[in-house]
Amino acid sequence: MAISQISVFVENRPGRLADITAVLAKNSIDIRALSVADTSDYGILRLIVNDPKSAVEALRSEGMTASATQVLGIIIPDEPGGLARAIKVLSDAQISVEYAYAFITPSVGNAYVIIRVEDNDKAAEILKGAGIELIEQDDIFKK
Repeated sequence: MAISQISVFVENRPGRLADITAVLAKNSIDIRALSVADTSDYGILRLIVNDPKSAVEALRSEGMTASATQVLGIIIPDEPGGLARAIKVLSDAQISVEYAYAFITPSVGNAYVIIRVEDNDKAAEILKGAGIELIEQDDIFKK
């Protein structure tokens, strides 16, 4: 049920994001979602890709710092309050969301949200119990 997310340490300089995406493209890695958190000197690029293991290997082979982290993907209605309901379920269970980012899907009426929590299994159980659907890694790339 967990999704493998790639995190890449990125120097905050022109062309660095282009370098990273070029390495992924050269290795036929498809990007479905991304998020960049930055400071003045560096950032962390977080990616959901079709082949996380190959992505990490390709980036490392080019001298980049990359790793995989397990996150959860939830399916929410693409409407006002859709995200609020899911986050409240976690909040009520005293589960803190470290970060989150969303993307639209080919599925009409839904959006996907990637969340990072301390305990994926506990969060997944609570979300499922509240009727919130989780997405699997392979399902993200179905068209």
